[in-house]
Amino acid sequence: MLEHRRPVGARTLAARAQAASAHSGALRGAVAGGAVRRVVCLVPDPHARFAAVELGAEYFVDTVLAAGYGLCAYVFGWNPARESVNASAVDQFLGGYGDLRLRPDLATLAPSPGEPDTWLVVCDVEWPDGRPVAEAPRTALREQLAAAEQLGLVPSIGLEHEVTFTGTDGTPLASAGLDYAVGALSPLSGLLSAVTEAVDQLGLGTESARGEVHPGQYEIVLRHRDALAACDDAMLHQLAIRRVAAAHGVRAGYLAAESTGTGGSCHVHLSLSDPVGAPLVAGARPTEPSTLFGHFLAGILRAAPDLTAFWAPTWNSYVRLRTAPFSPRTLRWGTDDRTAALRLVGRGPSLRMEARFAGADAQPHLVVAALLASGLSGVHERLPLPAEGKVVGDLARTPWDALARLSASKPARAMLGDAVVEHREAMLGEELNAGLDAVTDWQRTRGDLRA
Repeated sequence: MLEHRRPVGARTLAARAQAASAHSGALRGAVAGGAVRRVVCLVPDPHARFAAVELGAEYFVDTVLAAGYGLCAYVFGWNPARESVNASAVDQFLGGYGDLRLRPDLATLAPSPGEPDTWLVVCDVEWPDGRPVAEAPRTALREQLAAAEQLGLVPSIGLEHEVTFTGTDGTPLASAGLDYAVGALSPLSGLLSAVTEAVDQLGLGTESARGEVHPGQYEIVLRHRDALAACDDAMLHQLAIRRVAAAHGVRAGYLAAESTGTGGSCHVHLSLSDPVGAPLVAGARPTEPSTLFGHFLAGILRAAPDLTAFWAPTWNSYVRLRTAPFSPRTLRWGTDDRTAALRLVGRGPSLRMEARFAGADAQPHLVVAALLASGLSGVHERLPLPAEGKVVGDLARTPWDALARLSASKPARAMLGDAVVEHREAMLGEELNAGLDAVTDWQRTRGDLRA
């Protein structure tokens, strides 16, 4: 059996590469013995989902591990409907519709739930000449991890995604909020049992599961791990949950707001260690940030308004940002305060920050990359941490405001690079144009009221 459990805690890029190398021989043995017959290559796209290519396992180990495999470049130039985006920032992905090259990361190997002879692997992408695709979410995150390691910092990440289970007509499977509920989960018991089984088959390491605050809402939290693993596994986790829900005739929704007044979040728990694993977050007191982590928090608070398009990438995102205080729009930090945009939680070695402003619709690799980039800017500049509870800014309140802030932001370009920023601008701009082209039930109802 292939060993695929993710180690808990921080892990350097070099340690990840060593783990991937160690998997190669075991995978070849499993393929030769007939235990693995297919390998599905997955690439995170700009819309928080995977593009997939299924390959024969023998071909994968004989050819693809060494030479890679082709993937049409338009994966990074399409909208959620898989239609080409009309923007100069994505022209390079659409001219001729040529191939990029997949490079499998064997550290991500996981069994496909319900398919014992099929394994999943997440891939990086490069241009035919070997250059990384800067706009690819995984590349953007790798760049920030490398920058952090140059400063002797290795992050550990825990992601919390809230999912809402509804019928095909959008009605939640439970009519009331399920926050910490026991008996109220009974209508979902069959579905949740199947979800639990699928998540366990993936073997990603679950920390907790519980009902959430809104009707039909649930949360399964994976244990903290290195940043690439956290983001890859969050997407694998969602893939498995959506498959189970579809098999039960149910929709698993990851909208930022499933209905007016509700919110679905992507909360990011983040801590920092040195390369040998010593924690760097706590200061002189176990519940206070170290000077270094204070600089990191200050950088995030300063940059967050300009980077709203990363936390809130869709039209729907801005419905959620109207549901304060638990989806904070004003920027401040607080100790164990769920109404603060940055919550400091834990103590001593477990002390960490929780960034609470990203929605469940956000692309996780880009969210974590943006957090790291902004935090590292604060470390570089030794930016002082504002007083606890002090409001230091606001996220953009509309998608137009978010687009304008990102487009005008020199710090965003300095932190993340022109390619990443311009690609995010293109995707949000397309989202706005598509929304303005749509005619909705709300518009019809509103119009009828004027008759």
